[in-house]
Amino acid sequence: MSTSAGQKGEVIVETRNLTKTYKDFWGRSKVHALKALDLNVRRGEIFGLLGPNGSGKSTTIKLLLGLLFPTSGEALVFGKDAADVSKNERIGYLPEESYLYKFLNAEETLDFYGRLFNMSAARRKSRIRDLINLIDLDWAKRRQLKEYSKGMTRRIGLAQALINDPELIVLDEPTTGLDPIGTRDMKDLIVRLRDQGKTILMCSHLLADVQDVCDRIAILHQGELKELGAVDSLLSVQDITQFQAKNLTPDTEEAIRKLIAESQGELISMENPTTTLEDLFLSIVRDSDSRPGFVSHKEDAEEDAKEDAKGDAKGDAEQQEETATAE
Repeated sequence: MSTSAGQKGEVIVETRNLTKTYKDFWGRSKVHALKALDLNVRRGEIFGLLGPNGSGKSTTIKLLLGLLFPTSGEALVFGKDAADVSKNERIGYLPEESYLYKFLNAEETLDFYGRLFNMSAARRKSRIRDLINLIDLDWAKRRQLKEYSKGMTRRIGLAQALINDPELIVLDEPTTGLDPIGTRDMKDLIVRLRDQGKTILMCSHLLADVQDVCDRIAILHQGELKELGAVDSLLSVQDITQFQAKNLTPDTEEAIRKLIAESQGELISMENPTTTLEDLFLSIVRDSDSRPGFVSHKEDAEEDAKEDAKGDAKGDAEQQEETATAE
């Protein structure tokens, strides 16, 4: 996980008070799928959208892709309204189920999608070669997709999402149906795409996968944003400090930091231990059920703390300057 990418980057996706209510035949409100969602995704980061079934994840994705229209609020992608179809040239989308033509082979499939983007024949040929090598399917590129396994189909689905060399990649349950090796390969590929400068928005029920690759996450429950922030920060247990050291004798193992220094031991790290994303997720969902409407603002609180620290440092510097002037 790397939280450096995208921490201060350009905002690629932004929602402002985004709300979606599904209505019945008579126009009466039936389901409040999304309630006043505010979040942003920055360039060059992997952003995870988490939540139990019915939390509003799929609705959010469809609103961002322009497949649904909001009841109120705004969804912006590349600074444009999500309903503006021109933005789609810069987006790649892998749905939870890839609907591919089973009678085509890998090369024909990617050529078909390349034509949809009006790519030239030369560019399609080059792009298809690069993508097939990227997903490691060169050995099966001329086999019909009906002969592909679930993992192979998932990989060719990702390749079609990348055919237009998109800046923003939207992945819905990218590791679904994959075996452990396929899952590891998919996660490594997602990180490689991030390292190439791509921005990735992914939904997943598999919390361990999100914990492995995401820089920041948002947790939705019953249509409301319950938590938002960097994975490392959210999982850090702030009221506990753990020490790791080496080259210590059994006697000095009972001591703490002072004895480590006195015994010439090497202090490897001093940091807050972390919980797991699964524990955090379940805690938020259970807390949300017991306190409806409650929203955590941990990321905002951290920003406020940073600003306060800057203010204190500035005040100390000014006080020292005044003292020096008086002397």
